[in-house]
Amino acid sequence: MSDYETAAKDRVPLIQKAAFGSGHLVNNLMPGALGVFMFFLLTAFGMDPFLAGLLGGLPRLVDAISDPFMGYISDNTNTRWGRRRPYIFIGAILTGLMFILLWQMDENNSQDYNFWYFLIVSCIFILANTTFSTPLIGLGYEMTSDYNERTRLMGLANIVGQGAWMVVPWFWVLIADVTLFETQAEGVRTLAFIVGVIAIVFGVLPAIFCQGIDSSKIENRQEISLKNLVTIFGDLFKGMFEVFRHKPFLKLCGATFLVFNGFQIVASFSFFIILFYLFNGDYAAAGTWPAWFSTLLAVITAFFVIPIVAWMASKYGKRTAFVISTVISIIGYVLKWWGFNPENPFLMFFPLPLMAFGLGCLFTLMMSMTADICDLDELENGMPRKEGTFGAIYWWTVKLGQALALIVGGAVLSWVGFDGNAATQSAETITQLRIADIVIPSVTAGLAILVMWNYDLTEEKAREIKAELEERRGAL
Repeated sequence: MSDYETAAKDRVPLIQKAAFGSGHLVNNLMPGALGVFMFFLLTAFGMDPFLAGLLGGLPRLVDAISDPFMGYISDNTNTRWGRRRPYIFIGAILTGLMFILLWQMDENNSQDYNFWYFLIVSCIFILANTTFSTPLIGLGYEMTSDYNERTRLMGLANIVGQGAWMVVPWFWVLIADVTLFETQAEGVRTLAFIVGVIAIVFGVLPAIFCQGIDSSKIENRQEISLKNLVTIFGDLFKGMFEVFRHKPFLKLCGATFLVFNGFQIVASFSFFIILFYLFNGDYAAAGTWPAWFSTLLAVITAFFVIPIVAWMASKYGKRTAFVISTVISIIGYVLKWWGFNPENPFLMFFPLPLMAFGLGCLFTLMMSMTADICDLDELENGMPRKEGTFGAIYWWTVKLGQALALIVGGAVLSWVGFDGNAATQSAETITQLRIADIVIPSVTAGLAILVMWNYDLTEEKAREIKAELEERRGAL
């Protein structure tokens, strides 16, 4: 148990924590809204399912390349406003504007026109979002050098960020509401404008209020210019190689991939189980139950789970907090077997407080531990510090998990015999779907515990690394 008192100089002011959290709100709102809106490519804009799938997958190739590149650029930038903040400010504005533009399609256009319009603008949107998101993550890693304050910072940021998941499930309801919008396409265009404005307003706050490392003290930076393009790519791959050499960081990526991917694979299953098991395929009776399920999960995560996880991490260490939280989440997944009860739909909310420990602990602790690893990297490899590169690779793991989850989730639905066009599902299909909904995230969470079991970057070691770094180059 830790009794260490964080020094005043290492504490992050509340306004900076809240501003960093507003950036996380945007970071969650963008993929959340995009995931909902992509469904309406089919129903509102008449896009062929295969083409809609391409529009969901092809832009991810841009993402895979742009994330590490942007991380490297922000690591090596030197301005009077720091390494990250100019990119966050410009990126937030461009992200909001491009999201609005992305969905201003006319359903009367030809399918080919809408396909190419969406593909091109989507790639530009991803570049804009990368310009915002990757430096934002790097900024969070460098806002404090204290082991426990990092967890408190990431905890508050994730509490604020959960606000997006409280709102996003209701987009389904709003867009399809004929009393609000004459057509679904009109609903998509209107909500896209609102989401874009929110992204701009909240996205610029970290650039205005948050403080990172004094970039003038960062040594061995590469000059960012077109004439150094070859050198930049060489250094980028060298830096990525150094990042992948860190076994503790690979453990974080592996555990994140398992927990997040396991959750994402079955993310849509709850909707189908609520609709076809609790309400026997009656959409009217199901109503807003699925939206409430997702919203309450986010509320519990934000205001109940994350504070407890942050407290456990400060008292017992981050690895221990992760193991305990993940075990609790497995118990929650198992309890869904009894929670989903057609005779009493309210029981579906019973497992949520336990389930919420899974993702509630994941990004709070893993982002805090990644910041610790950035110190270890500087100790072993010197400057420049690579918060941007570490952040880009970590979140690339998350995005890879999302992409694979879509594939695996579809395969599981096919394997259990689920028919999306049928009014009802067979009893055998529902039973197998419910089993998969429990077994998949439970198994992946269990494997994540095994991955993290020997994670050895403890609080004591982290403080020793910090002291050695400050003795070597002073405080940043």
